[in-house]
Amino acid sequence: MKDTLLTINLETSTAPIVQEVRGRDYIEYGTEDWKNLYPQFLIDLYYNSSTHAAIVNQTAEMIAGTDLIAQEEDAINLETYVKLKKFLRHANSNESLHQVIKKVAFDFKLQGAYAIHVVWNRDRTEIAEVYHVPVERVRAGRPNEMGKVDTFFISADWGNTRTNKPYPIAAFNVNDRTSGSQLIYSGAYSPNMDIYHTPDYIAGCNWALVDQKVAEFHLNNIENGFAGSYFVSFANGIPTQEERRQIEQSLVDKFTGASNSGKFVLTFSDDKTRVPEITPISVSDADKQYLALQELLVSNICAAHRITSKTLMGIDTANGFSSNADELINAANFYQNTVVKGFQLNILNTLQTIFSVNNMDLPVEFVQLKPITVQFDSKTIREVMTIDEIRADLGLEPLGDEDTVEQDVKLSKAGMIDGQPVYTTIEEAEEHAKVVGCEGYHEHDLEGQTVYMACKDHSEATDLKKCDCKKSDNDFTELESFIADFGEDISEDWELIEEEIVDGEHQDFDFENELNNIANDKTELASTGTARPNARSSQDGTNKSDNEFYKVRYVYTKDNFLSQEGSTRDFCRIMMSAKKVYRKEDIIQMGSRAVNPGWGPRGADTYNIFLYKGGGNCHHFWLRQIYKTSLRGAKSNIKPSEAISYTKALSEGFTAERNDKLVARPPKRMKNNGFLEPR
Repeated sequence: MKDTLLTINLETSTAPIVQEVRGRDYIEYGTEDWKNLYPQFLIDLYYNSSTHAAIVNQTAEMIAGTDLIAQEEDAINLETYVKLKKFLRHANSNESLHQVIKKVAFDFKLQGAYAIHVVWNRDRTEIAEVYHVPVERVRAGRPNEMGKVDTFFISADWGNTRTNKPYPIAAFNVNDRTSGSQLIYSGAYSPNMDIYHTPDYIAGCNWALVDQKVAEFHLNNIENGFAGSYFVSFANGIPTQEERRQIEQSLVDKFTGASNSGKFVLTFSDDKTRVPEITPISVSDADKQYLALQELLVSNICAAHRITSKTLMGIDTANGFSSNADELINAANFYQNTVVKGFQLNILNTLQTIFSVNNMDLPVEFVQLKPITVQFDSKTIREVMTIDEIRADLGLEPLGDEDTVEQDVKLSKAGMIDGQPVYTTIEEAEEHAKVVGCEGYHEHDLEGQTVYMACKDHSEATDLKKCDCKKSDNDFTELESFIADFGEDISEDWELIEEEIVDGEHQDFDFENELNNIANDKTELASTGTARPNARSSQDGTNKSDNEFYKVRYVYTKDNFLSQEGSTRDFCRIMMSAKKVYRKEDIIQMGSRAVNPGWGPRGADTYNIFLYKGGGNCHHFWLRQIYKTSLRGAKSNIKPSEAISYTKALSEGFTAERNDKLVARPPKRMKNNGFLEPR
């Protein structure tokens, strides 16, 4: 019976023991039961306590955030910025820096420490790569005469050092770069610990151990039954020891196990007048005892982790998730500021040391992870909250004052035919005809259903110059003429390899030319390709043999996060319905033509379309699309993703005086909603 009872010794020592052992070059780090295996003990607790594991997982995610980005500065060194951006994307040959930091953040929370493997370049002038090293594989060497650890030891399994022999690695030291590989071992301050670091929840390890033992007890109960559930007494004499063992084993085989839960207590008697008695043994209020113990251990584990809201960690509470939105938001902010930021600052300090060595010491920051607290659909939120209020809730900076809302025509589009929208009613088709500058409608069959397209004839819908309502080229508006002359359709031989909001790209930066220059430096061609039939320009990128390699185009699109109901101005309707792509130089040229008269500064007919799109209160922006053309015999030693990433970094630091962010913003999101003065 003794082996099946739940016995938990709360005096179990879970505090780490650090000691030097004669004949060993490293410092042991363990407990009484886990000799030199304290990190493995913490991993064992993580795997066996569901409450503890949930907190560690969620906190590690909050520490790592959603990304690691470089902060922008007014006076930025382009070369330094490009170098840092490249390092953020490629910390080593397989991972970005954020992927490395996610592992570091997990170790930091679970172990109280983290380890980073630093690889110097051949000349020892810069750090070429960084890798994450699991903390459980690291032990510190003996301190030198100055009390500093200058060597660490790595082993795949410290429980079996004969098979997995520890090997030394130098501690990180910018003044001693003799070794090509070095190790950064760091963590938060731990009292009475000079060599190693302990986790912040160390006071709750016993309670995590209780959680583990309770789970083991219940599992054992299911497999073998409750201890002493039944008392079985035989009153027909006392058999021999061997006979008693056989009778007991027969009852065990027949009545115990997962499907026959409940152990028994077996006795024998020499009173032949009595038959066997089976007496149930019940534990008073056992269910209540275990519920109380469960609540107690969860509360203590949360207290050790400094958790004020169990819901924040995904732990169920009695009052539910949806009724605690305010509590959850407050708890998330409190935990983020008092716990998570401390971990993040420690990691950022280590990263700044690495950046300083590489002469790219620019500030970086984590993109914080926000809890899901939305109780309403996005349409309801847009109706009752301003853009700045929504951005503030997401932890983003405000964009400017809110005014009236400009919205699009709400039509029931049934589908697309030859790149043109079709509708379920004649009225909608005729309404769209007015938008694109023609009139009437014509019918189509779409999957057995009659649908309607704008314009009287299909050829007119696909080419407005053929529309009867336009008597001559002079009848076209300036905008329609521009679209007809410069708008491009996407060719079948164009392969879309990148699509991104134009954020961080200066209006004077020639993205296509720079991209092709990078690719050309490492591209060899065995044959020529076909030339683009349209007029050439400085932004038609070519390779060394005068073949196009990359094409960069821009498409006019809408910020769908803004409200969808209502109407919009003619310029935006026509640009959207045309479904064309444009070169940047043509868009810049559009600013010298009266394509949207009256919407310039103080009612002017011309203005910068690339920056201000449809004018004040406009909801549209430019989307950059990068295409790769088909080239026979082209051999490139650089991946398109690498070339694009490098070009993006160049574009974001093109000039010190930058107005590029306006390109990514609809005027509705700009200061004064895109107007010169508040309205």
